[in-house]
Amino acid sequence: MSGGAVPRLVIAAPASGAGKTTVATGLMAAFTQAGLAVSPHKVGPDYIDPGYHSLATGRPGRNLDAFLCGTDRIAPLFLHGAAGADLAVVEGVMGLFDGASDRGELSSTAQVAKVLRAPVVLVVDASSQSRSVAALVHGFASWDPEVRLAGVILNKVGSDRHEQLLREAMDSSGVPVLGALRRDGRAGTPSRHLGLVPVAERRAEALESVSELAARIREGCDLPALLALARSVPELPDAPWDPAAELAPAEQSTAAPSARPLIAVAGGAAFTFSYAEHAELLAVAGAEVVPFDPLRDERLPAGTQGLVIGGGFPEVYAPELSANAPLRAAVAELAASGAPVSAECAGLLYLSRSIDGKPMCGVLPAEARMTERLTLGYREAVALGDNVLAAAGTRVRGHEFHRTVLEPGAGADPAWGMTHPERRVEGFVTGGVHASYLHVHWAAEPALAGRLVASAARIAAARG
Repeated sequence: MSGGAVPRLVIAAPASGAGKTTVATGLMAAFTQAGLAVSPHKVGPDYIDPGYHSLATGRPGRNLDAFLCGTDRIAPLFLHGAAGADLAVVEGVMGLFDGASDRGELSSTAQVAKVLRAPVVLVVDASSQSRSVAALVHGFASWDPEVRLAGVILNKVGSDRHEQLLREAMDSSGVPVLGALRRDGRAGTPSRHLGLVPVAERRAEALESVSELAARIREGCDLPALLALARSVPELPDAPWDPAAELAPAEQSTAAPSARPLIAVAGGAAFTFSYAEHAELLAVAGAEVVPFDPLRDERLPAGTQGLVIGGGFPEVYAPELSANAPLRAAVAELAASGAPVSAECAGLLYLSRSIDGKPMCGVLPAEARMTERLTLGYREAVALGDNVLAAAGTRVRGHEFHRTVLEPGAGADPAWGMTHPERRVEGFVTGGVHASYLHVHWAAEPALAGRLVASAARIAAARG
């Protein structure tokens, strides 16, 4: 089978809260335990669900977001992530047809399903309905004839009698029932202010939850029928995304491994968010990528010449991060040396003077604090000047997702000038530091990785 014909399913729902993550993660785990190599994907910018997907499959969870990366990159990124897989499972976002505000179907699950030519399995919360389920499914099946709604999984079914009523109603819908799952809280995943608690913070419990989900899926779903459906897909004509091809020759390194600049990437429970493609692009651009955990490591990796601190939950771990004074001092020293530092959201907070009064790295002249207000949504922005990450005039699309505020919200040299949905400046550029709330998917702007690594390489060469 060619890579373009990888079997695939999209797991969608009429609305958030129906059980997409439960079903998608359970299917990934069940098929993996059956011996298949399963490639996990998530529609949209969410970075928590892919952690559970990765735990279920043993492969990196990858995002498919047409707003962040462009519609034309969805299939290539999918094929890149699914290389060598026997099956790909794509978890949708929100309701099937919900996408970026005021942008029609852009970034919706339906759009991704159409681009991937993949059948959709609709997860329906059946807890408060019986015959009405058929009307609901009929509406979703007929709304967009280009979307192939090929099956339904009934979730939160109350009893044998309830399941019988639901199946009888569905008989007239023309859409087959491929599973029925009973109400069960045993495999629940705890939530907090920004959604599910990430895997990195509860790995043992998460493993148990994923195993339980797999068992529930095996018991309640027709796995052979789902696999047959996944195998009914046509071949995609696109070539897989290739990080080497994305970078211009001048941005690719031919240096020996010993001469590669070392880029340290923050991880661990406090910094759980990073798109898998970022590390791949950094490596192709010539970096040696080394992870470290700011909660545990008192030093940066030996020889660090650049730093990437992505998203996560530093506000939850502020006391522990603050207590690691040696690492905070090392980060501040690296930033003061002019080395390139890219910080997004959680990284921005970590570089500030404090979070809720707890001292942080002090690289930025700003204070962070938690609020009740959620800042969430897609953004468009432009680089106002040359910096370590982007050339002046570089236009990007990104995503904000936080309940913290930073005061002030921008420095004398802001990281970005926001152009949509409102106009404002945001973030900090100082020396080699680029820090912002904005999450940007580097697959859409691979030159960001090349620029960061080139800066680290120049500094390394200057220091001999």
